[in-house]
Amino acid sequence: MPKKLIEKFMPKPETLREHKHLRMFGDLLLKPNLWSLNRRSAPGAFAVGLFVAWIPMPFQMVLAAALAILFNVNLPLAVALVWVTNPITMPFMFYVAYLLGAKLLGHEPQAFNFEASWHWIQASLETIGPPFLLGCFVLAGIFGLVGYFIIKNLWKYSVLFKWKKRYK
Repeated sequence: MPKKLIEKFMPKPETLREHKHLRMFGDLLLKPNLWSLNRRSAPGAFAVGLFVAWIPMPFQMVLAAALAILFNVNLPLAVALVWVTNPITMPFMFYVAYLLGAKLLGHEPQAFNFEASWHWIQASLETIGPPFLLGCFVLAGIFGLVGYFIIKNLWKYSVLFKWKKRYK
């Protein structure tokens, strides 16, 4: 696994320890495995980060940090991966989640016009809410599992490649 490349883009432990929303975890942030990048913590961090990225909620980073602490996986990587969902990718990702949820529930996808208002959100929760949430959680599970197994296998084959290269 290109460990140096991942470490280059990971936030520093000091930055996350001092983040105003993550300070609530206190001494839990002192576990060494939360900050090490190894064959066990990296795939788990990918699973946590990609899972949380699909959950439509504010403060995804806090949930990713809590799950990283709970599962004892690399915290900076899990927190950084929630940014897969960003203002540019979010509309596309969540629309796909809605379409998948509607298909799974057997509903016909409805046309809707998004409005950034509380009234629209309340009205939409009854109509597009159930398919949207179902699609989000299904895709969260799929992407979490796929991310876990891809990184686990990439790490494994990277180590095997280095060993073969070393003994040639």
